[in-house]
Amino acid sequence: MRFLRHPTVFVLFGAIAAFCTYACMYAFRKGITAVTFEGVAFAGISYKIWLITAQVLGYAASKRIGVKVVSEMSPGRRALNLLLFIGLSELALLGFALVPAPWNIVFLFLNGLPLGMVYGIMLGFLEGRRQTDALVAGLTASFIFASGFVKTVALTIRADWGVSEFWLPFVTGGLFVVPLLLSVYALTLLPPPTAEDQALRTERKPMNAGERKAFVRNFGPGLVLLLISYVVLSAFRDFRDNFGPEILKDAGVSNPGIFAKTETLVAVGVLVVMALLQRVTNNFRAFALLNGIMLLGGLLVGFSTWAYSIGLLTTGTWFLLTGLGLYMGYVPCNGLYFERLVASFRYVSTVGFIVTLADYYGYMGSVAVLLYKNFGHASISYLDFFVNGAYILAVLYSGLVITSFLYFRKRYQVEVDRLEVQSGQLPAPTLHE
Repeated sequence: MRFLRHPTVFVLFGAIAAFCTYACMYAFRKGITAVTFEGVAFAGISYKIWLITAQVLGYAASKRIGVKVVSEMSPGRRALNLLLFIGLSELALLGFALVPAPWNIVFLFLNGLPLGMVYGIMLGFLEGRRQTDALVAGLTASFIFASGFVKTVALTIRADWGVSEFWLPFVTGGLFVVPLLLSVYALTLLPPPTAEDQALRTERKPMNAGERKAFVRNFGPGLVLLLISYVVLSAFRDFRDNFGPEILKDAGVSNPGIFAKTETLVAVGVLVVMALLQRVTNNFRAFALLNGIMLLGGLLVGFSTWAYSIGLLTTGTWFLLTGLGLYMGYVPCNGLYFERLVASFRYVSTVGFIVTLADYYGYMGSVAVLLYKNFGHASISYLDFFVNGAYILAVLYSGLVITSFLYFRKRYQVEVDRLEVQSGQLPAPTLHE
C-alpha cells in the first residue's frame, strides 16, 4: 500500500501490527496463569502446577517442531498458519472447559502445542529490514505488556462476570478473536524487504535441514554458550511469569492490577532502548551493545534482589526491577541479537529458525525448573525459590554472556583481518557460501 512507503509510517504501522498480533496470542495462552485453582489438587499436587507443566511441555514440543516448520515456511503461508495455530489453541481451551478434571489436563498440553510456533512465524514478517530493530521492539514489548494485561483482564472477567476458573481461559481468548484477525491482516500489508534492506541486513530466506546444520556448525561454541545462558534466563523468566500471583502473595501483595502496572512500565523501558538501536548502523557495534544490555539485565536481577532482601526496596519496586532485568536479557534474544549476528557475518538465513531453536532449549529449561520446584521441592515457598534463583541467575547468566560475546568478537575480528589482508580495505565479512 502506498502510505506504507513512508519510513516513519511503515515503522509505526508494522510495530503496532506486530504488537497487537502477539498481544492477542497471549490471551489464548496466559489466561490460565491468572488464577490459582485453590483447593483443587491431583495426586496431592496443586492443580495449577499440573496445568502449567502440561502447557509448558506442549509449548516446548511446539518449539522443537517449529525448528523445521518455521525455518522452511514460505512467506505466503505465514498469515494462514498464524490463524490456524491460534485457532487450534482456542479449541483446546474449549476442551479444557468441557472435560472434567483431571482428564482436562491434556488439553493444556494441546493448547501449548501450536502456540510455540507463532513467534517464529511473526519474525518472518519483520526480519531483514533497516527498521527491524524498531519493528521487533514493538513485537517483544507485546509479550512483556500482554502477560500482565491478560492476567488483569482474566481476573476482571472472573470478578465481574462470575466465570469459573475452568471456563476463564476460553472466555478470555474469545474476547481477542476479532482484534487478532484485524492484526494479522495488517501484518499481511507489510511489503517485502527492499534491495537496500538486503544490502544492509543480508538476504533472508527459508532454510532446509542441511542449511540449519551448517549454521549451527559455523557458530558452534558461541551458540552453545548463548543457548545455555538463554536456558537459564528463560526458565527463570517463565517461572516469574507463570507464578507471579503466588510470588507476590507470599510477599504480602494481593492486588491483581500490579501485573499490568509493573509489566507496562517494563515494556515501555525495554521498547525505548531496543528501538533506539535502529540508529546504530554498524551491525557488530549494535551486537556488542545488545550483549552489554543483556549483561546489565542479569546483574540488575541479582542486585535488586539483594536490595529487596535487606529491606532497601519495596516488593512492588523489586518485582518491577527483576522484570526489567529479565527482559533486558530476554528481549534481545527474541530477535535483535540474532538479527544483528546474521547481519554482522553476512549469513544468508532466517532469524526465525535461530530464535525458535533457542526457545526450544529455553522452554525445556523451564520444564526442568517446574519439575524441580513443584514436584521435588514443593515445601519451598514461591518467594524463597524466586529469590534464591535470582542470585544463581545473576552469576551464571552474566558469566555465560561475557564468554559468548568474547567468542563472537574474536571470530568477527579474524574474519575482518582476513578480508582486510586480501583486499587492502575493511569490507563486511562474508561467511556463507
